[in-house]
Amino acid sequence: MTQGGFKQWLYSGKQWLYRGQRPNWIARVLNRAWATFASSGIVSTSVITMEVTGRTSGRIVSLPVVVAIVDNQRYLVSMLGENVQWVHNVRAARGRAVLRSGGREEVRLEEVPPSNEPPS
Repeated sequence: MTQGGFKQWLYSGKQWLYRGQRPNWIARVLNRAWATFASSGIVSTSVITMEVTGRTSGRIVSLPVVVAIVDNQRYLVSMLGENVQWVHNVRAARGRAVLRSGGREEVRLEEVPPSNEPPS
């Protein structure tokens, strides 16, 4: 399989796991497992757990996210675009969230407009 073919296969898998921009049961199980590992701090410093209040349920939602560091600034990137539930929840919470990676850090996330995004 070529590198381009592998990327397409991986992207198709993500689309299947998140049909309708919501995780299916397999994605929920995988997310829960990754969130547990990420919040422990043993996986990687770039994979952490974010906790945010659900905008309709009011419950705390935990999910693994990848942190990109550019010029000593941390960025959370939505790999599935801006029309995903965690982005809507963070917007509804006015940016308030908790990042967990070995410890607990309360943060206020700020949305970066596409015109100001760091280079990839």
